[in-house]
Amino acid sequence: MTEFSAPDAGDFAGAAELLLQADSLLITAGAGMSIDSGLPDFRGEHGFWRAYPALGRHGLSFYEIASPRAFRERPELAWGFYGHRLQLYRRTTPHEGFAILRELAQGMPRGGFVFTSNVDGHFQKAGFVTAQVAECHGTIHTLQCLDGCGHAPWSAQHFDPVVDDARCELRSALPRCPVCQGLARPNILMFSDGGWDGEAVEQQMVRLERWLAGSSRTVVLELGAGTTIPTVRRLGEQLGVPLIRMNPDEAAVVRRSDISLAVPALAGLRALSAALKAAASSPDWRSR
Repeated sequence: MTEFSAPDAGDFAGAAELLLQADSLLITAGAGMSIDSGLPDFRGEHGFWRAYPALGRHGLSFYEIASPRAFRERPELAWGFYGHRLQLYRRTTPHEGFAILRELAQGMPRGGFVFTSNVDGHFQKAGFVTAQVAECHGTIHTLQCLDGCGHAPWSAQHFDPVVDDARCELRSALPRCPVCQGLARPNILMFSDGGWDGEAVEQQMVRLERWLAGSSRTVVLELGAGTTIPTVRRLGEQLGVPLIRMNPDEAAVVRRSDISLAVPALAGLRALSAALKAAASSPDWRSR
């Protein structure tokens, strides 16, 4: 793999230099990427219960409601939570940062790829090609059979949940498997989840690995990925390529050659875009 020249660590100019030397961009994103679109932050019980006060009154944590057990024992409540999220993600417009990322990826000789733990589908909604997105925890826009009857996951496009927000309970009919008529659940990797159908994600990861194998100067741009569930952070760190990390609270990087930017995703992407334009207009940027 081709070596990069050392960046000026810790600033947007250094990040811009890395991107101008790259032939491909791997975008890795966690929940912080979507917060700027107005989606709720589930960090900590208080943040979760602020978003879903009815679940706070039930004394249910995110870990408890986001589980197959909740669908088996309290399906109207579980689908109240996920049905509300499905409708919220459908009506929310991805923020400007997604367009900035798409422009960055399109400007690379080998393009870009997305690896995200977000289940909201906002990268595709913002115009990213589905074949170049890997959703490691699945997607809320696909359903699967809770009983695992063998029917492949199917689109949730015809499921239009009606939710009593005050009670966080589904008022419309529960979604059913089209084959066995058993209860449907989101095709999302939940907590204590041994029944998740991850075949689609496995195929996405194969495409990602092939894309990485064909690139010689990949840069990872990580946005809003925390350490509580570190799947996204680990992937970027394990590749051994230059990493730019944007996170307002957990921006520390492992290698001194990587770049830490303690900013939210949208503000950081705006500043990075400006730094890139300034660097690209400089006649001597290639010699830095």
